[in-house]
Amino acid sequence: MLDATTRSGGTATATPQAAATELTVATDLVVGPEIAVAAPTVPTARRTDPAARLLRALLSPWARLSLLVVLLAAAASSVFLFDPQRLLADGWPPQLGGAAAAVAFAAAYGLCTVAFVPRPLLNLAAGAVFGSQLGLGSALVGTVLGAGAAFGLGRLLGQDALRPLLRARWLKAADGQLSRHGFRSMMVARLFPGVPFWAANYCAAVSRMGWLPFLVATALGSIPNTAAYAVAGARASSPTSPAFLIAMALITVPALAGTVVAWRKRHHLRGH
Repeated sequence: MLDATTRSGGTATATPQAAATELTVATDLVVGPEIAVAAPTVPTARRTDPAARLLRALLSPWARLSLLVVLLAAAASSVFLFDPQRLLADGWPPQLGGAAAAVAFAAAYGLCTVAFVPRPLLNLAAGAVFGSQLGLGSALVGTVLGAGAAFGLGRLLGQDALRPLLRARWLKAADGQLSRHGFRSMMVARLFPGVPFWAANYCAAVSRMGWLPFLVATALGSIPNTAAYAVAGARASSPTSPAFLIAMALITVPALAGTVVAWRKRHHLRGH
């Protein structure tokens, strides 16, 4: 390594390291910061996948509600094509009999309730086709199947879009009653036939009621009314028989009681 100064010439000689340092400093002073310009950062455009946007649009609450409306409209339209009222006049197809016929009837019963076919008509058909006992069993299974299908469709496709619309006081009161006292409220709705079957299903689906209270209350609460209609359908050929008259009384009295209760409770719902 060279010394910083030499004795012979009396001149200072820089070491290689010092020379490199001085050269760097000098270069910085001469060139200056103007040339050392950083390369511009090119922003990366966020690309949105069209398939992802389409999927989000299809899964949006209003798109699902629109799908529910289309499905229900198609189901209601199919009723006019198949005309289930013919069961009362023509009976069940002779190709099906026994337990298979009861299972098929229960499945058709559930689909018909989703398509807004009135349950009293289906219950009368069950009694007329299968008799009181088997008709009651088939009608109850169909009732639970139809209620579960409607509840599932409403919960999956309609709840997210409809819950923000519950702003009226009576709607909030009804929603709170169904959410907090689901089993009791559904039992009352099924025992007293003042509330349409489909309306109770979809109102419960929009609320926060659980699956189990809804299905159990539907099954238990539908027994008296369904049994009365099934017996009336089975005894329709003898309208003066005691069984038919008792069945008609069991149909009429709960309907009147439900009307009175609904009339008295209307102020309570509006007040909340």
